Amino acid sequence: MKTYQHLFFDLDHTLWDYDRNVTESLTELYQIYGLQDLGIPTFEKFFEAFHAVNFQLWDWYNVGKIDKHNLRKERFPRIFNHAGGRADAIPQEFEEDFMHRTSSKPHVFPYSKEILTYLREKYQIHVITNGFNESQAKKMKSSGLDIYFDLVVTSETTGHKKPDPRIFHYALEKLSTQPEFCLMIGDNPNSDILGAQRAEIDQVFFNPDGKSIELKPTFEIRHLKELESLL
Repeated sequence: MKTYQHLFFDLDHTLWDYDRNVTESLTELYQIYGLQDLGIPTFEKFFEAFHAVNFQLWDWYNVGKIDKHNLRKERFPRIFNHAGGRADAIPQEFEEDFMHRTSSKPHVFPYSKEILTYLREKYQIHVITNGFNESQAKKMKSSGLDIYFDLVVTSETTGHKKPDPRIFHYALEKLSTQPEFCLMIGDNPNSDILGAQRAEIDQVFFNPDGKSIELKPTFEIRHLKELESLL
């Protein structure tokens, strides 16, 4: 086993429970803004449209086809159109409310804080995320994850998004370390696993659903607690 010194964690879908936090926020927004009266007949329709559109926009963002401003500007008009609602009736503050509400949610994956407490005794631990600075900082504070990390690297700060190896190189430079002393832990085969491989950093694929991928990560886990036996 290599002697690692630095552990890099992805945030959304790895530590911070994106799906649970977003579902709570969308449920609240559907009720508060009376979306049934704006042409979206059921919450399920709204929820399905959110996932279809949001993930498409994030895929575009990750490959540079859309920027932060336009992602946020276009997200809910596209979602309303997808769900058969009236995009012209979206309240002006809807996107801001969504961002604030979601980022303020506290839910994390099982054993997140326990494993970070355990690992902090042995390693320096950091975050590398493609999320936006303001929302990622708020998520970490609201969930109590902020106290665990020495360095937080975002795509917005570096100008590079995972799987571009330059976001990892930025972290290595900041920490004055080399790839062989580092390990990336994340759920996304492309951004986390491929990205770390491109930077010659070992990887742990966090795969709670047991999905099959073509890449061969250094390690694979189904539950965060498994990191104890690896590290």
